Amino acid sequence: MSDAPKVEPYIPASKSLPELTVGVLILGATLSVILAGANAYLGMFAGMTVSASVPAAVISMGLFRLVRRGNILQNNAVQTAAASGEGLAAGAIFTLPALILLGTWTRFSYVETTLITLFGGVLGVLFTIPLRRALIIDQPLQFPEGVATAEVLKIGAQGGGGVGVLATTALIGAIAKLGVTGLKLWGETVRFGGWLVGPTAAKGGAAAATGAAPAAAAGKAGVPFYFGINASPALLSVGYIVGFNVALVIFAGSIMNRWIAVPLYTELGDPTTAFGQKVFSALQGASALDAADIIHGKATRYLGVGGMLVGGVWSLIKLRKSLFGGIMAGLDAYKNRKSGAATTLRTEHDMPMNIILILIVASVIPLFFIFNHFTHSLGISAVMAVLMIFAGFLFSAVASYMAGLVGSSNNPVSGITISTILVAAGMLLALGVDKNAGPVAAILIGGVVCCAAAIGGDNLQDLKCGQLVGSTPWKQQVMQIVGVVVAALVMAPVLNLLHKAYGIGDKLEAPQANLMQSVAKGVFHGGLPWGIIGIGAAIAVVVIIIDFNLEKRGSKFRIPVMAFAVGVYLPFDLNVPIFFGGVIALLVQRHLEKTKASHERREEVERMGLLAAAGFITGEALLGIGLAVPVAVKGDPNALSMFMQNTAACPTKQVIWDPATSTGHYIFPEPCHPAYAEWWPPALAIVVIALILLYKLALKPEPKGKTPSNGAAPTA
Repeated sequence: MSDAPKVEPYIPASKSLPELTVGVLILGATLSVILAGANAYLGMFAGMTVSASVPAAVISMGLFRLVRRGNILQNNAVQTAAASGEGLAAGAIFTLPALILLGTWTRFSYVETTLITLFGGVLGVLFTIPLRRALIIDQPLQFPEGVATAEVLKIGAQGGGGVGVLATTALIGAIAKLGVTGLKLWGETVRFGGWLVGPTAAKGGAAAATGAAPAAAAGKAGVPFYFGINASPALLSVGYIVGFNVALVIFAGSIMNRWIAVPLYTELGDPTTAFGQKVFSALQGASALDAADIIHGKATRYLGVGGMLVGGVWSLIKLRKSLFGGIMAGLDAYKNRKSGAATTLRTEHDMPMNIILILIVASVIPLFFIFNHFTHSLGISAVMAVLMIFAGFLFSAVASYMAGLVGSSNNPVSGITISTILVAAGMLLALGVDKNAGPVAAILIGGVVCCAAAIGGDNLQDLKCGQLVGSTPWKQQVMQIVGVVVAALVMAPVLNLLHKAYGIGDKLEAPQANLMQSVAKGVFHGGLPWGIIGIGAAIAVVVIIIDFNLEKRGSKFRIPVMAFAVGVYLPFDLNVPIFFGGVIALLVQRHLEKTKASHERREEVERMGLLAAAGFITGEALLGIGLAVPVAVKGDPNALSMFMQNTAACPTKQVIWDPATSTGHYIFPEPCHPAYAEWWPPALAIVVIALILLYKLALKPEPKGKTPSNGAAPTA
């Protein structure tokens, strides 16, 4: 039985509007290419991509309105294709640049890059079709960006109502993004740190930004304390949408990592290796803030990887009935259509299951030959293909589930890919693949799975939006494939252009790809923190047992293991605003209970709160895409900065000589920022303003707009 509340779509199933038209296909394909290119650069440069759903929806509404055509379902179809391009870019840049860093490629092969991204992305779309029923219909997941996009589309269709609320919060979100990322007037993160205990701990309490005193260079760097919050109104909104329960569990995962695991590792962990680099050397000269970041990045982060491995398997076990039901429903619908029996509701009509199975087989065959090209072994290539299918479906489900919890922008796809590479590399090592070919083969499997997982998370957001506005699922799935195909065709030229212009590993650090090649090499050459991964898996088992007992007791409070693992894996400062957003959601609910609000009033508050949250996400996402343009054109992250950065005083690396081993080690010194990046009060003020507005606007009486037109308009 479904635990999710029944959803009444904006456009009812009984009403049909044009969705797949020539204008929609052209605009969707164009935006997919543009946003794929923008996010490819942004991801390799800054280590993160920006969700394209809301910006694409806004652009689509604006363009269709100019020509007085288009409807809400057409706008949703456009943003669906555009989001596929952004998701595919994430999957590609997180893995394929690792082949450049490994020295396997000197440039991106067009045929191999296109086939890996194309079929990986198509598999992601196909895997999400049975997942739609399991995660959207049968599970009460929120899918924050899907909900936000639906609210934006509905406001555009109605031409009034809460447009003022949406515009107000979008403006604040845009100003926040412009100030921190574009003009760089203040720091993005408010951070406090200090040394607690240890023979070399520096005395003194808190420091903001990078103000903590460096530790003395010695064998043990003491125990660092860290607290930080990313001043992102969008992250606050994610917390508000997912609710207090999930937000609290995510924050608990962060606390376990930064306030328990990091100190324990500092005192009890093995300080000798972290991917071949001595933690002892890396911590020398580092501030408390940087020491906590180094330990998290090189060691305790892998607790989350172990947790996600266990959580992913457990999620599939729990969802097995829904997944099987989705597959059987697709097969039954196909049989019924052939026999002319009972018809399926328009809003429940997925792509036919026979087509899905044919496309999956058609996607695997060319990938098998690519694997064989690198391994020169038919047997190993066959194992790789089978592993890719299993891991692709598993981690598409995991990514989709996590997207339902924290949204696509905060979806730890890199953690999922690490899990894939760990499993793939371990199996290849057991099969006797040599140390040179092994890492490359593991990266290839990881590339396909990463594309599938990234597409899976983004597409479930789009399908959730489609459920809310009343789109036809199979038409959205066609647009998802269109977005994947056009983005895959231009991916290799875009990556080669960026590599030639900036250099991967030079100006384009490609942090995720660096991590992937380190993991792949670590399995074959040693140096991976297997003990930490195992501890993370054990902790996940304990969390599952606790949650199972809560479920048996009928408790309203639950501890989803994937939410906990995401909290452990993601940086602390990203999880804090999600928690604060969840607190605001709790306060709003407490107010409604205290005032004994009617059902109608509760629905009104839910709509207004979602509008306010959607506005913050919209403003930040639009500026995130827009600001990538001048950065890409100038090749300078400070392209719009109002202050000059003294780059001469900011070394990117420092070498520490270790007399014990007679070797030099690169370390990452305390970040060298100009004065504006250390100015954190405006960032804190934005957090406070956004939290107050979320609370006030959610409880504000809903303004009356024009009579809803249900999105009807001339077709494009």
